[in-house]
Amino acid sequence: MAGTYLKLVVTMLIWGGTWVAGRYAVLAAPPLGIAVWRFLLASGALLALVAWRHGGLPRPTRREWTLIALLGASGIFLYNLCFLYGLQRLAAGHAALVVALNPVMVTLAAAWLAHERLTPQKAVGSAIALVGCLTVIGHGSPLAPLTGEFGGGEALIVGCAVLWATYTLIGRRATKTLSALVVTAYSSAVGWLLLLATALIDAPATLLPDYAPRVWGAILFLALLGTTLGFTWFNEAVARIGAARASIFINLVPVAAVLQGAWLLDERLGLSVLAGGALVLAGVVLTQQTLPPILSEQTR
Repeated sequence: MAGTYLKLVVTMLIWGGTWVAGRYAVLAAPPLGIAVWRFLLASGALLALVAWRHGGLPRPTRREWTLIALLGASGIFLYNLCFLYGLQRLAAGHAALVVALNPVMVTLAAAWLAHERLTPQKAVGSAIALVGCLTVIGHGSPLAPLTGEFGGGEALIVGCAVLWATYTLIGRRATKTLSALVVTAYSSAVGWLLLLATALIDAPATLLPDYAPRVWGAILFLALLGTTLGFTWFNEAVARIGAARASIFINLVPVAAVLQGAWLLDERLGLSVLAGGALVLAGVVLTQQTLPPILSEQTR
């Protein structure tokens, strides 16, 4: 059991590090090219893992393929464009504090679209987290985004949260008949195809693998540690201790991102931004709910 908790902590540190690795990579290489190479490696590794565990690649039904395609388009293709282009404009720790709003977005989307009951506790938690997020975005002033003082980087990272809520609701349906590992592997492959097609049409030069060794290190970290290893370890923990208990650890991710950003990238966030981040985390704790394993990937 101790080994399971240790793996969870290491996974959260890795997922916090994906924000730092992504920030470092996009400051030195084209975001679109990074995304294509990342998911080529990640989807290849995940498909190999699926084939090993299942004795081959499962054949989804037409309905399941439709859900997988929607997952690939929302949670891989569009999410990672927002993620990487947002990190071009925002510090890793700042962006991670904004996207910590993800569970709250999922709660509100589920209440609105899936008609799930929004308890008073979840409503209060959502309100606290939203105020915290507006404080982070407004650099200390929660009203700043409401008056038009809203940067492009913040808009892209908020887009990540919206896209992940979409991915979450679709993923709940897909994981009723397919394992989370299969859904993630196949949706990653679909997302990679969409990223590749976009790069070939819009900017084929970004695909040239002439990146510096450290950029390749960041891409390998994102693909093999952030996606493949982190996902595998998290789902092993879910199987052993349950989704509710394992999901609590996800709240460590933005904290890890802020600390690693300060250590590795010399990022310094203002006290008002950190206070807003603390409000986001407090609100998330109040709205925490049990989610299928696939949904934990919001941190990667």
